[in-house]
Order: sequence, then structure tokens, then C-alpha cells
Amino acid sequence: MAVRPVFEVGKYKKERVNVINCEFKWHPGFAKSQKQKSIYDLHKSYLDNDNKNSKILEISSSSPDELGIKLSAFNLMIKNQKNEEICSVESLFQSCKKFENGGPYKDITTKKSRDAKKDLRLKNSGDLIGFYYKGQEWPLEPKTFFYDWIYMNALNQHNDLKEEIIKYDAFTDIEFNPKKSINCQARSAALYVWLFRNNMLDKVLSSDKEYKNFFADYTNINVTQLEIHLPID
Repeated sequence: MAVRPVFEVGKYKKERVNVINCEFKWHPGFAKSQKQKSIYDLHKSYLDNDNKNSKILEISSSSPDELGIKLSAFNLMIKNQKNEEICSVESLFQSCKKFENGGPYKDITTKKSRDAKKDLRLKNSGDLIGFYYKGQEWPLEPKTFFYDWIYMNALNQHNDLKEEIIKYDAFTDIEFNPKKSINCQARSAALYVWLFRNNMLDKVLSSDKEYKNFFADYTNINVTQLEIHLPID
């Protein structure tokens, strides 16, 4: 058995994103087929718990849905002002990291997502102290603050993806383990849909100032945490 979070779009304005920690049967192995079995059981655990009317989407390269694959930070591309795709969300995120002894390493944006994440400088430059993007410093707190910003802005550049993602109520990322990582594309997606449904998306993403003001107002709101356990046979 394993436990992984489902990021549910808040049903009310003050809920934002609900984190539902679901217990499910884990299928070990690196094959995509094994990961998709785990995704199926994770989603079933969530849907069987009074969520049968919810639409849930796996966002990762292992997703059984083409939309979920396209929304992966490894595949979601950031465009420049000429509408040209320049790099993935993952590559940009890694390139903006600032460490005690180095960074940001801007050349990482030229690398493919997997190579960008494995760049040795990211491990050999001391502790992470923040992010640097477009001439501005971004802090480590609130957690996911910077990652959510670049993910949602990248998503907002793709009209075809925007039209589809807002149809979903909950998101997962089978690769995400909250004991090992902080940022999660599924959480960013849920926040994006929540902003859309509360008619706040355009304003919040209009500038980094508006985004920071939004977090100043909402950072103290508790994110709902629920546990779902499988029945004992």
C-alpha cells in the first residue's frame, strides 16, 4: 500500500486547494504500465470516497491521458513574446535556482527537462536560498510560491490546454512524493482552476505584483488536509 495526495479544486472561495491523502495499492516498477496501474488505483480510492462525480486527471509523463502528458512540467513549454516555445517549465524552474555558492545557472534553459533536473551544479552549490527570474528575487516561502507562478503562466499561454483543464475537479502526479519534494504540477493545476472558477485568474496572473498581493491575502488560509484509507478486508 501507498499514500499519495490528490489535489482537489476548492469548492468555496476560501478553500483554494484541498489535499486529499489517499491510500491505494502501489504497483512497483519503472514501466509506464506499472505506473498507470498505480494511477488507476489512486484515482479509484479517491472517487470511491464520495467523489464519484468528480473529474480527476493525472498530470505526468506517465498519465494515461494525452492532456495529462502535455500538462507535465517536463512537456509544458514556455513561450516568448513572439509566441515561440523556448523551454519547458522544468528547465526554467531549475535554471532560476539560486544557491549559497552559485546560480542561477541560466544555461540550463537550453537543456531538455530530464537533463536540466540532473545538472550536477544543482547538487554541488550548497543550500538553495531562493530564485532569480527576470531581474527579481523570489523567496523560498511561501512554499511552491515561485513554482506555481511559472507553471500557471506557462499554462495560460496555451489556449487549447486551458479549455480542457478547467473541466477537471482534481489532479494527481504519481511521481510526486511529499516526503521528498515540495513543488507539484498537480497542485499548481488545481490552483489554476480554482482561480479560474473564482474569476480571479486574469487579475492574479496579470503581473507578479498582483500575484504577490494575492498570496499576501491568502497565504494564511489553511489548506484542507483529509485522509482516505482503504477498507480492511
